Order: sequence, then structure tokens, then C-alpha cells
Amino acid sequence: MALAKLGVVVLDCPDPRALAGFYAEVLGGTPAVQTDGQDEWVDLEVPGGPALAFQAAPDHVPPRWPSPEHSQQFHLDLVVEDLDTAEKGVLALGAKPLDAEDRERTFRVYADPAGHPFCLCAA
Repeated sequence: MALAKLGVVVLDCPDPRALAGFYAEVLGGTPAVQTDGQDEWVDLEVPGGPALAFQAAPDHVPPRWPSPEHSQQFHLDLVVEDLDTAEKGVLALGAKPLDAEDRERTFRVYADPAGHPFCLCAA
């Protein structure tokens, strides 16, 4: 039984609006800009495909491919019915908490066993 379903793939970048515009041209869809006062976030619902999101990362260093010294950069948002139950499951599978102390938020951040970050997000 799966613990979660994939919600959105999030790409860190220096200019979320510009990168979302690029992917909107490539894949279709209309970017939806969201701001929370400091960080910028842009969602892109892709027709017939999974959603993409773009998150502001002013100090973003682009990955080089192929290069083991400069690995790919992204994180997964995983939608779950119950954050506590899903947290127990991912921790049992070897995840490490990165930012999971705030129990009032609708998301918690973990690293997979290889160190890639992902979020558990309340449905």
C-alpha cells in the first residue's frame, strides 16, 4: 500500500516567473503566480500531465549534466491524507526530518535516504 501520491515536482530557480513561462511555452498551460511576502512560487498545471512548480532560489547554482560533482536539483511534494501517519511511514523507510517541527503547517520536509529533499503535504 502506498503512503502517498505525487503532488507536484518543484524546480528551484532564480526567476520562477521566467522559468514557468518557458515551460508553459514548451508544455502548455498558464502559470499561476503565488507570493507569500518573501519567496516567490509559480504553479503550472500542465494539460494532460503532472503539474510543475517553480520556487525562487536566489543563490541557485544550475546543475551540470552529466556530472556526479553537480547533481540534479529538485524536490518532490507528496500529497498525503494524514501527515502523522505518513511521517511514521517515511521515517520507518529511512527518511530523515529536515524541517518537520512545526505541526501547525500543512507540510513537513524530509530527506530521502540519498539526501534528496521532499515534502509531505496535507491533502
